[in-house]
Amino acid sequence: MDFTKLKKKFAEIYGEGEIRVFSAAGRVNLIGEHIDYNGGYVLPAALNLRCAVLARPNNTDKIRIAFTTLDERVVLDKNNLQNYKHLKYGNYQAGVAYVMQEAGFSIVGCDLLYDSTVPFGSGLSSSAAIEVSTALALATFSKESGNTAKDIGLVELAVLSQKAENRYVGVNSGIMDQFASAMGKKDHAILLDCSTLKYEYVPLNLLDYSLVIINTNKPRSLADSKYNERRAECEEALKILQKSLDIDNLCEISPQTFEANKHLLSGKIKDRAEHCVYEQDRVIKSIEALKKGDLIKFGQLLNESHKSLKELYEVTGIELDTLAETAQKTPGCIGSRMTGAGFGGCAVSLVKTQNVQDFVERVTRVYTQKIGYSPSVYNTSIADGAYEIKERNL
Repeated sequence: MDFTKLKKKFAEIYGEGEIRVFSAAGRVNLIGEHIDYNGGYVLPAALNLRCAVLARPNNTDKIRIAFTTLDERVVLDKNNLQNYKHLKYGNYQAGVAYVMQEAGFSIVGCDLLYDSTVPFGSGLSSSAAIEVSTALALATFSKESGNTAKDIGLVELAVLSQKAENRYVGVNSGIMDQFASAMGKKDHAILLDCSTLKYEYVPLNLLDYSLVIINTNKPRSLADSKYNERRAECEEALKILQKSLDIDNLCEISPQTFEANKHLLSGKIKDRAEHCVYEQDRVIKSIEALKKGDLIKFGQLLNESHKSLKELYEVTGIELDTLAETAQKTPGCIGSRMTGAGFGGCAVSLVKTQNVQDFVERVTRVYTQKIGYSPSVYNTSIADGAYEIKERNL
């Protein structure tokens, strides 16, 4: 991001004056897909793909929103934040402000300009990065206004951001995306227990391997509706199993217990639950492998995860399957899977660093020939989560 140009753009829209910059990360989920809302363990990592919001209090009751990539301008009345759920642009920001106000933050009128390098619809949590960067800006201004005594805790801001997406935007996402966007740590993944929010930073020592993220570039118009459908199917499976098991969520069930009780389920409901139980087991095995430096085993678990998401959870599609399965057959790759909600978005692959260029060329060629358009490849690194970028670093 060119902050000199961004500050100039901000001044053109809102006038001269002090400008603050708040930033939150996109994320890649290494393994543990579609189990954050089932109380499972997940293993995300924050990326150097980021959303930045340039911000300034404006001493009014209005939150004014602009974007570097859109001509849209949005104005929110902080006293009527419940009224903006219908917006095409600005509804995430309105939702964050609304739930923060409910939680006791004194929302300050401010001017906001958004710039993001997280590709929209990529499955790399562009919406979470918007939510968390907004929450950090609003919380900071609320604290500095003297009208609230609330401290700024990144975990709380992540939870509030998730609540905004669930209750205001209407997508029943779990906590993983916002938590990783807020709490990421450079060169580490986060082992997060989504039922308790207990977490552990896991060093990502990939030795002579690299993570390669490739975007299908498929529009994901059905993602939200299918996402909510899968969540409902899991809730149905849980209700059935709770008649026989003392559990609060699907991911409490061990593979052994599931095998002994799966006869209670049938059809797609059984498939969805089976994915959740065994994906949880794969996360646990992945942590063991990473701590031992056994990247081959970790790669095998990535492959197994994709197979389960394809066959049991049915959230991949020909585009993601082409990426992941081509990657798995390409020299130098020891594991590949879809990441994110699915139905488009990205695949993440673990590739020998010396093979990355040839790997990208082959996967791109095969994908383009089969699908009819080319994918995008992101040069990423594992980064910190949310923070204010101080003036000296701009």
